[in-house]
Amino acid sequence: MSKVPCSTSVALALGLLAVAACADEPLSSPRPSAAALAHPAPAPAGGGAPSTGREIFRHETWGDEAFWTNALRLHEVVEQAVDPVTALAVGLKIDATRLPPGFLAGADLTSPATTVELLQRDAVVGLNAKVTAAGRIAQLGITCALCHSTVDNSVAPGIGRRLDGWPNRDLNVGAIVALSPVLDVATKAVFQSWGPGRYDAYFNHDGTNDPVLIPPAYGLRDVALETYTGEGPISYWNSYVAVTQMHGQGSFSDARLGIAIVAQPDLVTPKLPVLRDYQFTLHPPAPPPGSFDPMAAERGRVVFNGAGRCASCHIPPTYTDAPLLHTPAETGSDPVLARRGTTGGYRTTPLRGAWQHPPYFHNGSAATLTDVVAHYNATLLLGLTPQQQTDLVQFLKSL
Repeated sequence: MSKVPCSTSVALALGLLAVAACADEPLSSPRPSAAALAHPAPAPAGGGAPSTGREIFRHETWGDEAFWTNALRLHEVVEQAVDPVTALAVGLKIDATRLPPGFLAGADLTSPATTVELLQRDAVVGLNAKVTAAGRIAQLGITCALCHSTVDNSVAPGIGRRLDGWPNRDLNVGAIVALSPVLDVATKAVFQSWGPGRYDAYFNHDGTNDPVLIPPAYGLRDVALETYTGEGPISYWNSYVAVTQMHGQGSFSDARLGIAIVAQPDLVTPKLPVLRDYQFTLHPPAPPPGSFDPMAAERGRVVFNGAGRCASCHIPPTYTDAPLLHTPAETGSDPVLARRGTTGGYRTTPLRGAWQHPPYFHNGSAATLTDVVAHYNATLLLGLTPQQQTDLVQFLKSL
């Protein structure tokens, strides 16, 4: 963990407490509260494209092009210096279904012009660009899918069919933002320190550099709280991210954080219900055939419900006890994120699909499920035998 000054450059990089495009809006504009975002009103019919939940998740920028294009000028960098090889190296993914047969075989993957063409074909997951007839990027924005989708690698590493809801643990958000030509060296160093699969959604508010793992966006139906620290349900966090992190044109208010951002028109709030409903359809992925020992998993289920005391917090079928929160001391967790949030505690993480997204815990401190079990065995003084721990891991892999 390190502290950095909230310099002008940092303010530009992540917007601090307001979106520049909305800063001069009248105070009479509506301000959805944290409570209201828990149960947002139905989206009005004819709200404009993209209108379906999947299209919003994949393609809605909320008007954030004003930030990523006009302020950070990332479109210039992409157009001039980011070829497909570089894009894949920083974890961006290519949707192969958007490409005509033979495209990749005939394309120059070392040319930024090919990246521009991929953007024009809507093939770069999580990026939305307007490309002129002359092949120039006029606008560049980001969507939910940038961090919360990946691909199945069916064509090549980083190239395949979309997997919505899967966390992109290859994505190096910090390295991408650090490409901006308007940032100073110190600010770029902060972003470059994050590494793949990590992001800090509070850095632009408190100046503390302590990124966490990008979480899955699947398996959240019937889960009371979405985030590691349980700030609120899906629509609360979707609004927080869309407005304060993606820098879309929307209204967000939470007195606990001292944030009151107002936008007119509000492009975010009306679409939150439809987006939430799509996310509720994203089921945890089933474990691959042969990835766990069924007999050991059955023994592990007994440990999970008995000697391991796992089910006291990871309550089936959601495998969480949210909205109950736990102090860091209860689980032997790093307390930094809990202190930076509004709740002071941690939500019990749902376990369905856990096999898919190592490492574990909010900060990635457990590389494997074996490490997770060992942590709790030591922290909670469970006294599990090596065989019980092995069986418990197999059960976790089966969820």
